[in-house]
Amino acid sequence: MVINTNISAINATRNLNDSQAMLSRSLSRLSSGSKIVKPSDDAAGLAVSEKLVAQNARINAARTNTQNAMSYVQTADGFMQSMSKMLTRMSELTAMAKDVTKNSGDIDLYDAEFQALKHQLAATIGDGSNTALGSFNGISLFGPKSAGLAVTIGESPDQTMTIGDINLRDAAGALSLLMASGTDVNNGGALVIDSIQQVATERAILGSAQSRLEVAAAQLQVQFENLEAAISRVRDVDVAEEATAMAKAQILVQSGTAMLAQANSVPQSALRLLQS
Repeated sequence: MVINTNISAINATRNLNDSQAMLSRSLSRLSSGSKIVKPSDDAAGLAVSEKLVAQNARINAARTNTQNAMSYVQTADGFMQSMSKMLTRMSELTAMAKDVTKNSGDIDLYDAEFQALKHQLAATIGDGSNTALGSFNGISLFGPKSAGLAVTIGESPDQTMTIGDINLRDAAGALSLLMASGTDVNNGGALVIDSIQQVATERAILGSAQSRLEVAAAQLQVQFENLEAAISRVRDVDVAEEATAMAKAQILVQSGTAMLAQANSVPQSALRLLQS
């Protein structure tokens, strides 16, 4: 029996420190919701999860790009839908102007509406010198764009698709010829019909682009959710499991504290021997 060195107390202190560290780790994990509170908790898991987080951030950005591109396409289609209605009315006016029972005054009224619709078409498409009504965030919808619009639809910069050019200003196109100053309700019938076909064709092409964007957006959403689940498995704490570990650590701390008190009382036996 010795007084200077109490091995039992030293061992009890070490065990108590280990239990307190275990309790502190459980409290940190439960309070933060993460099982990687510091890099030493899971160095490899931290490295993997950081890469997954960065990858998911790129996927989320691509998803936003895709959704914005869908808005662009839907805006363009909305304008072309209104153009189709205007052209349909203009086609109707050219047919009504051929009515032999109408006098020149009636035909002038038809032409007045025809010209108004023609000017509205011109304002929507634009001529390149003035801001067109048909625009999206400052981007002209119906002017020439040499290579269309490239949309990033994946996490890698080279994962793109192109929304084709909708150039309704083409000088050789039916719409441009229709909007020429000399066309009226009497001589514009054939050009109106050709313009209806031109707009319908462009809407069909745009519809295929929209369909692909919708598929890409759905794929990105699934990819985002799966990566979030993978990140969660690496980084998020299992509350039930960690609560069990915390309860165990609490019991060990309490028992360790009690045993340290007992170990510290052992040298008193030596004092009693001296006193006797």
